[in-house]
Amino acid sequence: MTTPRIAIVGGGPAGLMCARVLQGYDIQPTVYDADTAVDSRDPGGTLDLHADAGQIALEDAGLMDAFRALARVEGQAKSRRDHHGTVLAEFTPAEGDDAAPEIDRGQLRTMLYEHLRPGTVAWGHKLLHATPQGGGTHRLEFANGASAEADLVIGADGAWSPVRRLLTAAVPQYLGVCFLDARFDDVDTRHPEIAAIVGDGHMFSSDGDGRAVIVQRNSNGVVRGYVAFRAELDWHVTAGVDITDREAVRSFLLREFSHWSALMRPLLTDIDGDYVPRSFWALPAPLTWNHVPGVTLIGDAAHLMAPFGGHGTNLALLDGAELAHAIHKENNLDDAITRYETAMFPRSAELAVSSNTALTRFFATTSPDTPHLPPDHAREHENYQTRAAEYRRRQQKP
Repeated sequence: MTTPRIAIVGGGPAGLMCARVLQGYDIQPTVYDADTAVDSRDPGGTLDLHADAGQIALEDAGLMDAFRALARVEGQAKSRRDHHGTVLAEFTPAEGDDAAPEIDRGQLRTMLYEHLRPGTVAWGHKLLHATPQGGGTHRLEFANGASAEADLVIGADGAWSPVRRLLTAAVPQYLGVCFLDARFDDVDTRHPEIAAIVGDGHMFSSDGDGRAVIVQRNSNGVVRGYVAFRAELDWHVTAGVDITDREAVRSFLLREFSHWSALMRPLLTDIDGDYVPRSFWALPAPLTWNHVPGVTLIGDAAHLMAPFGGHGTNLALLDGAELAHAIHKENNLDDAITRYETAMFPRSAELAVSSNTALTRFFATTSPDTPHLPPDHAREHENYQTRAAEYRRRQQKP
């Protein structure tokens, strides 16, 4: 095909990965992002990149060495505790297990950005409108007054994607659980009791009645995570809590989690900085749409799901790489979009349903004598590697 004008709306992992792989084929897209710079806002905590998804995309992009230089293999460790602090299950990765190493979100985004050609990302471009012009072309208008036309618009613009409105009326639904983002700095020195509870990786704790603390090691001595509980979106209004007042939020949590043990309470109260409220939403799953010439979606814009399972960013990276491959391989953009969406729809649907179900079950009320069946993380890691090998075998078939 003749070189198309490709606009990627969104400079997160999905959009940057797509741009990187396209550039490997000497196809030059433009990435538009509302942020003013790659590091202009708090990127969030850490994530694990699975061998059968995120790592495949990184390998295709020629970035595995760069990833390994930043990744924390020891961060794959996991533990599960009850609200008294009793350890219910533990997982330590075996020697040589690199099925799902951790990397800070900010590090991943910066790494992807730094491996793009200069000028690829147009920062400070918040999309206002994408208007069909006929023949699959679209006109993009941005809040800063800029505009552009594209033969292909790739919506990598997250949960509240304006590009998605070109394809479907589906909108995210609130999952019924409030998360307060918590951070502990210089944890081994300033919070040794929390460091001991969290260990090298990821710690889940719940009370079986809709309350939980989920925290993870990040790089540079930081632990980040969430204090979470079932609640309506306006819980703070009903409770009379000013969410910008750290002491008011702390007092609320001490009441809400009053039955949690003294061992676990520092995870609620001793944070560094403010409690940042976050709410989790999901698109209907499975979600598909009819083909529309000149536009498609990748990442959360296509299949926003609950964070349980860690599939969101992994799918986003794989989406970006696979769409880029399809654009290179097919003779026209319509066929490329069809090729990509045909693979993406069933894969994302299966994982979205399982992730959303896992969140619901984790925050459900259960009786104290309910048997605890922890995930088999060792088997899960074996499955990542098996599916990665199967994926590569399919790619090699004529």
